[in-house]
Amino acid sequence: MIRTSPTVADALARRSPVVALESTVLAHGLPRPRNLQVGLAMEEAVASGGAVPATVGVVAGVPRVGMERAEVEHLAMADGVLKLSTRDLAVPVARGTDGATTVAATLWLAMRAGVRVFATGGIGGVHRGDERDVSADLTELGRTPMLVVCAGAKSVLDLAATREALETAGVLVVGFGTDELPAFYSARSGIPVDVRVDDAAQAAGLWRAHRDLGLPGAMLLCAPPPVEHALQADEVDGAIADALARARREGIRGKEVTPFLLRAVAEATGGRSLEANVALLLNNARVAAAVAVAVARADGA
Repeated sequence: MIRTSPTVADALARRSPVVALESTVLAHGLPRPRNLQVGLAMEEAVASGGAVPATVGVVAGVPRVGMERAEVEHLAMADGVLKLSTRDLAVPVARGTDGATTVAATLWLAMRAGVRVFATGGIGGVHRGDERDVSADLTELGRTPMLVVCAGAKSVLDLAATREALETAGVLVVGFGTDELPAFYSARSGIPVDVRVDDAAQAAGLWRAHRDLGLPGAMLLCAPPPVEHALQADEVDGAIADALARARREGIRGKEVTPFLLRAVAEATGGRSLEANVALLLNNARVAAAVAVAVARADGA
């Protein structure tokens, strides 16, 4: 049922480093044509770092771990591509349609293909002002053994509540060169991580111990956005507050809330939040590649 590309399958068979990439950023996270440019650039960043990129998504009803360029282009440019959490995966498979995978769905598919390192932008979490609205990303992170490189949770969320939910789910939160949880667009949140590492080798060693203990959940490796693109927290918070009020007025709900807020914040910051988003996506891909290479080296590959 899950189709692994020949390149990814060969790398896994040789125990070479592989990094999974989500496809929601292609179909829903960034405006066209920037989305395709960034998706391909993330693959190139992984490859340049010595690992094999494995973009995950559903094309014509087939879940794919590792896609050809034409398939990446299709998900980026086609209309009507579904946004898939884990619970939604059966829908495009049954109907033979297309879907872009969120963090949760990417985790589920990548793990079953044998990939253990995943790079994304920011995870989902608890929405501001509504603790009942919780992303399925947190559930999947709590039960899927994967090393996930991110810039923390998306800053449009309630970061403190999301941090508590990660703790409850048993997810190890690790700072990559930082003692606190990055706030996606901003480097600082004031929320401590569980432990800090300062390079890829340290991250790989911690992951191997986590993995060898057979712990069920993910290890979240949180890298701050590059300093030259990071925004100030107070500017972001003001833009988010205005965007939330607008979302309530317009009746935006469910899985549409986060992409709506990201677009609204980009408008409010004159596009600088978009540039920060792109910069952290590429940085996370580079960090994930370095860690995947370090893991493979430690495992004797």
